[in-house]
Amino acid sequence: MKTDKPRVAIQGIRASFHEEAAFRYFGENIETIECNSFKQTFEALKNKEADYVVMAIENSIAGSILPNYSLMMGYSYPVVGEVYVPIQLHLMALPGVRFDDVKYVTSHPIAIRQCIDFFDEYPHLKIVESNDTAACAKRIRDEQLTDTVAIANTLAAQLYGLDVLERRIESNKLNFTRFLILTTHENNKKKGPANKASLCFQVNNEVGALAKVLNVFCHENVNMSKIQSMPVLGKRNEYNFYVDIEWEEAKQFDNSIRQILKYTHNFNILGEYQQYIEDDSPKPQTKPDNTKRYITVKKIE
Repeated sequence: MKTDKPRVAIQGIRASFHEEAAFRYFGENIETIECNSFKQTFEALKNKEADYVVMAIENSIAGSILPNYSLMMGYSYPVVGEVYVPIQLHLMALPGVRFDDVKYVTSHPIAIRQCIDFFDEYPHLKIVESNDTAACAKRIRDEQLTDTVAIANTLAAQLYGLDVLERRIESNKLNFTRFLILTTHENNKKKGPANKASLCFQVNNEVGALAKVLNVFCHENVNMSKIQSMPVLGKRNEYNFYVDIEWEEAKQFDNSIRQILKYTHNFNILGEYQQYIEDDSPKPQTKPDNTKRYITVKKIE
C-alpha cells in the first residue's frame, strides 16, 4: 500500500551512508527501500516499488563511480537533485568490548582504505571486507561478535546498539560523497528554479572538437563543475562525456544548449536541478525509531 511518505530506494541497508544522504535530502519522514545493488534501486523505481533513487556518484578520495553513469544512461530517469554527505567513519563494537580484545575489523573496502593510517598502528588486526558499512555493524549485533569491530557511521552505531570505541578514524577529514536524486518523469517535481544540470554527449574524434563545446560554456559564463569521460562500449576512440554545469540565469543555460548541439551528437540532458547548498544550522542527533518504515526488495536475477 502506497503511503504519503516518499519511498526512497537506496543501495545498502538501514543506517548506511545512502540512507543518511536520503535523510539529508528528504528529511527523516521517508520510507526507505533497501536494495542489494545500484541496479536494484533502478529496478525498484521501474517497478513502481519506489518513488526516488538516491545514488552515490563520486567520492572526494575514491573518485567517480563509473558504473553508475552507465546505469543513468541505461534507465534514462531524470536527475532532480543532489546532496553531499561528509564521510565520518567511526570504530564500533558491542557494549563492553575492549579494543585490546579485538581481532577483526570489518567494513566496505573503500571505508577500510580511507582509514589505513589508523590501522597501520595495529598490524595484528585482520581486515575483513564486506559490501556495506551498516551491514557490518548489523552483523556484529546479530551474531554478538565480541572479537570484531566495524567501521561505519553514527547512524549505524545508534540503530544497532553498538558503542563507538574511536571517532573519526578516517585519514582525510575533508572526505565527502556526492549523491544524485533520480525519479520517474511522471514524478519529476522540481523544488525550485534549476541552476545546475548534468549532461552527456559525444564529439567527433578530431582536433578541437571538445574545445568548441567548452568555449561555448566560457562565452556564456556557464561554470563547468565536472567533466568525466567513459569509452563507448564496442566503439574505438569514441567517448561519452559526462559534464555538470552551473549558471546564474536561465538564459545562460538555454543559449549554451542551443550552441553546443551544433558540435555534439548523442546529446542528452540527464537532469536539471538546484545546486546543493550545505545548511550550516545544527542538526538534531535523533536516534532512528523502530517503526516499520523499511522494505527489502527481493533479489532480482
